[in-house]
Amino acid sequence: MTDLRLWAVAGLCAVLYGLVLVQRPPSFLRTLVKTLAVGALSVLAYLEGGGPGLAIALALCAVGDAFLAGDPKRWLPFGLAAFLAGHGVYVVLFWRERGPAGAAFWIAAPLVVLAAATLLARLWTSLGALKPAVVLYVLAIVAMVSTSLLLPRLGWPATVGALAFMASDAILSFDLFKGAKLAGSPRLTAWAVWFLYFVGQAMITWGMLR
Repeated sequence: MTDLRLWAVAGLCAVLYGLVLVQRPPSFLRTLVKTLAVGALSVLAYLEGGGPGLAIALALCAVGDAFLAGDPKRWLPFGLAAFLAGHGVYVVLFWRERGPAGAAFWIAAPLVVLAAATLLARLWTSLGALKPAVVLYVLAIVAMVSTSLLLPRLGWPATVGALAFMASDAILSFDLFKGAKLAGSPRLTAWAVWFLYFVGQAMITWGMLR
């Protein structure tokens, strides 16, 4: 029952944040709900035997969520640092659980690298003083997604989750640094960023707990 309750808390917080709070000004409630969505997954991972690595990675991402729920101009570097650490833990976790590199890895991994390089090239002139931090972050998420491609077949939800995470970050990056919106819609952009991210984290959690 505990696992179902934690899944429910995570899902309800994700929906509440995504549909009600995502475009509201920073507030304690907004930060709390956003942090609880992935924070509940971290507790779930710990209690359900996912090991400390999965719980720590999710907890670090929840800390990143707390920072990014505030003013991005003030808290973005701290949020990036928390997510960078989370990606690092995911890389170690996925690498430990890896299987042999099959054809899918050798096809998909170069495409992930190409997508990341294209993203950086498009954003480069807008990154300013954050260039080193963003490059490091992109390298980390490429490593995370690439190692997720090595997971055994049973872990496929985690691979899908890592790809969704990367897609969310790409949309968010163009929004933050270029002011680009999906179909010109701030609401659609905010929904895509949040729900791709949360579904990604949920899929990673599910995949690693199977």
